[in-house]
Amino acid sequence: MIENIENKKKEAIHRELDKVRKEGTNFSGKKYYHISLKEIKKIARKLQTRSREIEILALQNGVIPERYHRNLGILSPLEQVKMLQSKVAIIGAGGLGGTVLELLARIGIGKLIIADQDIMVESNLNRQLLSTESNLGQSKIEVAVKRVKKINSSIEIVGYSISVDSDNVKRIIEGAEVVIDALDNLPSRFVLQKACRDLKIPLVHGAIAGFNGQLSTIFPEDKGLELIYGRNKDLPEHGSELELGAPTITPAMIASWEAQEVIKILLKRGKLFRNKLLYFDIEEGMIEILNL
Repeated sequence: MIENIENKKKEAIHRELDKVRKEGTNFSGKKYYHISLKEIKKIARKLQTRSREIEILALQNGVIPERYHRNLGILSPLEQVKMLQSKVAIIGAGGLGGTVLELLARIGIGKLIIADQDIMVESNLNRQLLSTESNLGQSKIEVAVKRVKKINSSIEIVGYSISVDSDNVKRIIEGAEVVIDALDNLPSRFVLQKACRDLKIPLVHGAIAGFNGQLSTIFPEDKGLELIYGRNKDLPEHGSELELGAPTITPAMIASWEAQEVIKILLKRGKLFRNKLLYFDIEEGMIEILNL
């Protein structure tokens, strides 16, 4: 019975798509069918279903939502479907996490989780994409959820206004296909890595300090943070970011790399920075890739 209902809903969506799809020509002169955000929302309201479901069925049938048109070329329609069906967790909503969140929402990751206990303060304004003068004092998570809904209303986002620890981290990230480390302290990074290992989830690690940044992708069976920082029990709580600062450009660069690693993991495409450390010093114009 449930399967029959689902099939009838899909048939109804297909009929609506056939009515409103438009033919266009892309930049290479090739014709394609597309549908506007306005029409997607109209169909969703009429059939009482989610916009994301409309987008997925459209893409599966060669009708491109206009918001994803410029993704074509690097993503096929079916790869865009994979993005919409994926779930990614971002731990930390600061300079790294806020920018990763923005990028993943725009490329169309269908389900996002974000966790951070902090509120917006003035010192965030130099680099944190989510922060504005008008939201100072507000919860970063409340701001993050509102931002995603404004960018892409088809996306599901769940926010946790808490600091991750060994008691809650698995509950937060469970079910994610990839986890982003956008934290600012070393003990929490190791807690997150252990949870990812236990749950068999790949972890994309990023960190910045001054004009220096680093990135590595860690699969559950890999030695990861231990090879970068040493043993957890020998470490200070914070790295060198407190001393060297967090200027505007550095977190945006590492966050972009982190988002790209997520896409490669989900699509099983390209070469990951797995068992490697990408390190750069943008002041000196130096980039290194170190084998771990």
